[in-house]
Amino acid sequence: MNKGSPIVALTPGEPAGIGPDLAVGLATRDLPLRLIVVADADMLRHRALALGVGLEIRQDPDEIPEHRCGSLSVCHVPLSNPVESGCPDRENAAAVLRSLEISARECAAGRWDAMTTGPVHKAIINEAGIEFSGHTEFLARLTGAELPVMMLVSESLKVALVTTHLPLSQVPGAISNDRITRTLTILDRDLRRRFGLASPRILVCGLNPHAGEGGHLGREEIEIIGPALDEARKRGIIVDGPLPADTVFTPRHLSGATAVLAMYHDQGLPVLKYSGFGQAVNVTLGLPIIRTSVDHGTALELAGTGRADSGSLLQALSLAATLAKGEHR
Repeated sequence: MNKGSPIVALTPGEPAGIGPDLAVGLATRDLPLRLIVVADADMLRHRALALGVGLEIRQDPDEIPEHRCGSLSVCHVPLSNPVESGCPDRENAAAVLRSLEISARECAAGRWDAMTTGPVHKAIINEAGIEFSGHTEFLARLTGAELPVMMLVSESLKVALVTTHLPLSQVPGAISNDRITRTLTILDRDLRRRFGLASPRILVCGLNPHAGEGGHLGREEIEIIGPALDEARKRGIIVDGPLPADTVFTPRHLSGATAVLAMYHDQGLPVLKYSGFGQAVNVTLGLPIIRTSVDHGTALELAGTGRADSGSLLQALSLAATLAKGEHR
């Protein structure tokens, strides 16, 4: 790890979306970190001009100073075609993924301390002939992580997922005793190691309504989830469940809890996003590097308008820097 302020890489994501707007907007403020934007420098210049933001771009990845208003340090990753705000181009998809590869490589090598990702356009990447289900899975493959765990963090809530970007019809088949136990092990470990929590308490959702209603609404809680929680307890992990997902997020249950583990994407994340959208941060646990991300999409209709909200990006950068500082301990 680097001495001094942590170096955080930012990949803006889809060039036609609001990611470049948010990256350019960082040039209007100071930040207590060293920032390197991994993107096409000319694209950033054009977007800054469209937004009326004065911007000096420095292109020396070996010399990354403390981030100050008026400039951006950029690691240039050229796009194939010029960018029109709001209009994604599949020819630029490879460069989007190249920026992720560079950031992950530099973080894995210890030259940069953490990475924060802006929103990508998954459909455009797939239309370019590149199979891509999301940042979480892509970065896991790049870094050789066995099981990435997606967790969203807001001021009042942490929600992790057993499965991530799957069609709902595939979720039951993807949930296994082993996967739940491994997910809980990673979640417990990283809450302790990265977030500095001595005794995290994790609430675990059931899969079915009313957590299966004693087997009358499904048996996954009895045959899969319950035994996985028993195994987790043997490993010293503090867990409660399986609990009905429709009541686990009530104050009575959440009091004294550290995090909630949901079985699938839309079981847990709607609640978190309702309570903290625009200020929440996506963190990938189980990676050998630190990665945070915004909690929103590309918002193509807002690209180039100056109306994009930078709240989630600022929170994501702040958390990345905080977690990187913890790695110095």
